[in-house]
Amino acid sequence: MNELPELEQERDALNRIELVQRLAALMPKDGILDVRPDLRLARAGVPTARVYGVSKPSLCVIAQGAKEVNIGDSIYRYDPEHFLLATVELPLTGRVLEASARFPYLSIRIELEPSLVGSVMIEAGMPAPSNSQSDTKAVLVSHLGSSLLETVLRLVRLIDSKENRVLFPLVKRELVYRLLAGEQGARLRNLPMLGGHCDRIAKAIERLNKHFDRPMSVEGLAKELGMSASGFHQHFRTVTDMSPLQFQKQLRLQEARRLMLGENLDASSAGHRVGYDDPSHFSRDYKRHFGDSPLRDVERLRTMVSTD
Repeated sequence: MNELPELEQERDALNRIELVQRLAALMPKDGILDVRPDLRLARAGVPTARVYGVSKPSLCVIAQGAKEVNIGDSIYRYDPEHFLLATVELPLTGRVLEASARFPYLSIRIELEPSLVGSVMIEAGMPAPSNSQSDTKAVLVSHLGSSLLETVLRLVRLIDSKENRVLFPLVKRELVYRLLAGEQGARLRNLPMLGGHCDRIAKAIERLNKHFDRPMSVEGLAKELGMSASGFHQHFRTVTDMSPLQFQKQLRLQEARRLMLGENLDASSAGHRVGYDDPSHFSRDYKRHFGDSPLRDVERLRTMVSTD
């Protein structure tokens, strides 16, 4: 009677070993590799400092090591036993917690297009979330079960296969179905944004991502969305772990950092470009967020790049 669970455990163990071996072979050196527009691999031989970025709707699986992601006031930690699922674009920070030369951190990120999720939902006869279901967090960590692990492994097997072009979309479709049919499926169903408050919050997030450099009135945006200011604020925080103003500020600061690094703008010009009228205000916010003044932070990052 107990043979089947034991066989499943053995199969899971073998699948995890193979996933590590295949990712290590594909990524012999530390860094990031985009093997497809929707598929990214990462490797690190040591724990890393915090990296600032913007999440995309995606499934993130760790084969070896552990990682921590901070969004607003919330911390999400995941490892080979757990996956991270993101359903909207959010500013975040992340760092590798566990990694070594002998056992490097190895991970895979698979982007999930809303159109694909919606298509699988329709084909599988899965209903869109109701108003009561739609107020769910945009990021979650959950247990990586046997079926999902096996499907991820089959995707990885296809990376350097001649069958990749034909089979990868089919296996990815299966992956989406596995997620939708799993314990967190109701949350993923919010990705196509088919109704409820989540639809309105999605529109707000899209607008802030596009126009973060413009002045924002929470009351005005809530009114445009047909919500009260307090209701909008509450639902926005439920989904993103941040207030609308925190969300906008993080997008502004990350873009300003990119402008200083990539376009050699000075702090005042970068701050003005992203919507700050007061250079002192920009410098204060920047230091709170990144832990140092704009000048020293950018100098440190440039030194790290030249050293690498």
